[in-house]
Amino acid sequence: MGVPAAKFLMFLFLIWGKPGLTAALDNCVFLGEEEEENSLYEDGDIVLGGLFPLHYSPVSSLPTYKTKPTPNTYKYFNSRTLRWMQTMTFAIKEINQCSDILPQLKLGFHILDSSAYIPEALRASLLLVNGQPDRGYRTEILNRDKGQKRNTGSNLGCAAIQRTVSSVIIGGAASGVSMALLRSLGSFHIPMVSYFASCSCLSNQKDFPTFMRTMPSDAFQVRALARLVSYFGWTWVGVIGLESDYAHFAIQLFLQESEQYGVCAAYTHFYPVVLNQQALDELLDIIQMASSKVIINFCSDSEMKGILTEIRRRNISGLQWIASEAWASAKLLGEKFGDLLTGTLGFAIRRADVIPGLKQHLTRLRPSYIHESPFLAEYWEELFNCRLNGSVNSHSHGADNYQDRLPCKGTEDLNDVYSPYADVTQLRVSYNVYKAVYLVAHALQDMSNCIVGLGPFLNGTCADPKKYEPWQLIYYMKHANFSALGAKVSFDQNGDPIAYYDLLNWQRRPDGSLHLVKVGFYDASLPAGRSLVINDSVIQWPDGKQSFRSVCSESCPPGSRIARRKGEPICCFDCVPCAEGEVSNKTDSLECLRCSEDTWPNDDKELCIPKTIEFLSYHDLMGIVLCVVSIFGACMSLSILAIFFACKDTPLVRANNMELSFLLLVFLAVCFLVGLLFIGEPSDWLCRIRYPAFGISFALCISCLLAKTAVVLVAFKSTLPGSNAMKWFGPNQQRASTLLGTSVQVIISLIWLLTSPPHANNNTNYHSATIIIECVTGSEVGFWCVLGYIGILACMCFLMAFLARRLPDNFNEAKFITFSMLIFFAVWITFIPVYVSSAGKYTVAVHIFAILASAFGLLFCIFAPKCYIIILKPEINCKKNIMKR
Repeated sequence: MGVPAAKFLMFLFLIWGKPGLTAALDNCVFLGEEEEENSLYEDGDIVLGGLFPLHYSPVSSLPTYKTKPTPNTYKYFNSRTLRWMQTMTFAIKEINQCSDILPQLKLGFHILDSSAYIPEALRASLLLVNGQPDRGYRTEILNRDKGQKRNTGSNLGCAAIQRTVSSVIIGGAASGVSMALLRSLGSFHIPMVSYFASCSCLSNQKDFPTFMRTMPSDAFQVRALARLVSYFGWTWVGVIGLESDYAHFAIQLFLQESEQYGVCAAYTHFYPVVLNQQALDELLDIIQMASSKVIINFCSDSEMKGILTEIRRRNISGLQWIASEAWASAKLLGEKFGDLLTGTLGFAIRRADVIPGLKQHLTRLRPSYIHESPFLAEYWEELFNCRLNGSVNSHSHGADNYQDRLPCKGTEDLNDVYSPYADVTQLRVSYNVYKAVYLVAHALQDMSNCIVGLGPFLNGTCADPKKYEPWQLIYYMKHANFSALGAKVSFDQNGDPIAYYDLLNWQRRPDGSLHLVKVGFYDASLPAGRSLVINDSVIQWPDGKQSFRSVCSESCPPGSRIARRKGEPICCFDCVPCAEGEVSNKTDSLECLRCSEDTWPNDDKELCIPKTIEFLSYHDLMGIVLCVVSIFGACMSLSILAIFFACKDTPLVRANNMELSFLLLVFLAVCFLVGLLFIGEPSDWLCRIRYPAFGISFALCISCLLAKTAVVLVAFKSTLPGSNAMKWFGPNQQRASTLLGTSVQVIISLIWLLTSPPHANNNTNYHSATIIIECVTGSEVGFWCVLGYIGILACMCFLMAFLARRLPDNFNEAKFITFSMLIFFAVWITFIPVYVSSAGKYTVAVHIFAILASAFGLLFCIFAPKCYIIILKPEINCKKNIMKR
């Protein structure tokens, strides 16, 4: 059990740390009177040690090393901790009375005050593992040393007169205290079961192999807190904590865990255990200056009391407190600071609805019974502000002068006043203490049930429950699996229980009282997405209406993205609108997504919508107008053809080269109809028909005009004496010249189609939100060759017509052809820059307009004067007028 080594360490500690309080009596080590009395003790076959922080906030004193040091004094007495002590004694007595668990063994207890102070906790732990002498025998030894006669019948050694040593310790409460104890007692392999130490650092089994706990690790609490602040949209929170291992590890884990939820710390501050005015001023200045009013505080209720006192003095309000489990259920804080803590949220460890019989065990205190323990006496005197007769209590707290208190009347009753000690509505830590005791009991029971030869140790051996090694008990404790008050209790490989927390909301009732209301829970055994459950509707907020808004930067709406600010936390950012062609469809998007080629962002840039498809359609007004005009021009050409055919025997028609006129009218009708090929949704085959048809139709028209102009010139020369020019330019030559002029265009078009033909294309370059379906020429050279050849024919026609414009003939067509060519040039010279600068359906409309305008120019300039005479002046359509000079 490591007792000799522990005795030696105890001896060194007592001689070094408390001179004058020890005496070597018969080779035994005894403590001073106060150490012996300030405890709860009951003997048994196996004694469980208990360490509980009954006092806190020590009053600092400077030892002089000249006189015997006085016992430590403390500012506060924690009646809640006394309930934890009493829960341990209750659980042990309950087990001793139960026939199902350890029927052959009696459990005892030895409980000391660790005072939430590492030196005191170390001294107390060494007392537990070293044992204490029986008080009666110690008095006998002391009297013998003073010369009194010793009882000759008593010849006991140290082992006989010592109390049974504790083979396992229930404690300590604070993580820092537990770490100090484990490092001191680790070499002795004394098992420790903590009921309140939650630091994740204690899960390291390599450093702390003898440690277990019924308190969940902070790793779970931190995950729950990160989920909580993220749930309410608090991305900018203040994080403060006690200068301790517990707070340091918890805050470090929180900062790491919260990153994945986009939560940042507006500030991180640690304050000392002893909160002097300077430390309070520094802390409160940070809180007041920060933009975040949501504060997570990793501390115990004792430190929180000092902070709230200073907050009230400064008249600071409007803070949303997030409590760590260390003070989330400290209802006593709410009684005094309810106005400041209303709306507080915090995770508290699992609560037992009731521990049967505990209420009666706690409230059975009577003045006559209280004298058996200075702990109970001190509580009684603190609660009723009186002094018991014969009390061994020497503590004095606050400004109260203990010596001036009136004697207790003996009629005081716990049921007449409220005290956290007797309050069994929030059995959380008490429940942990209860489970810790039962953990040891079930481990011992499993040890008792071991069958020799089938045991877990070397060669199948078993451990003796009455005489075992500490490491053997640790083995059974780590493999324990039992139920406590209907709840399953088991542990993982690190000795940690599966975490479950109640989410508590501190709510103020109309009568001014503060109540802790469960508004949700966190269950680590559930999948991550469902582990946190919150009932928002029942939460009471500090302002009574809604939760605070706590962000460094407002959320970026859909249609924008987050742009990080250099050198600042990730929660501080600017919102940048998505670039052209990109969208973001969720709040606080880190990047914008580019739309596909056939979609485009809507006006808010939060959704990709199909792009507008643009082409000159038959349903567009412009398309309808151009279609009507094209058909009208074709009809007009055919109508004139019909008139000319009807009047083919008249001198006017016959004198103007009737066959070429008929061909020209047909070709003009084709030119008008070619405009229809440019209307409608382009396709590859339509594009390959459109441009060649345009080029060939106009080549036919201009070739006919060129032939007609040539006929005029040849006809004039043929009227000269001795000329026979007309025989070289008869009807067959006229047809051949027309076909020859057109064939060149056909060849150009064929080469174009075979090398790089026109094709349909979806153009998004001109306007990103619009898909322009257009015909691209394929080969620019081909397109301009077609257009250029038409221009060459037109130039030749214009030149010849210009030369023949003044020939002496009543019905000379040369001047009309000249006018038509001038209009043709004006149209197409204007067309080129407009065509190049326009886009989409307007490019097509310009092209059609040029076709129609030039066709109408040819039709009206050449045939309008003839139609006028044929229809309106038929009397001059005679040979006589034609022959006039």
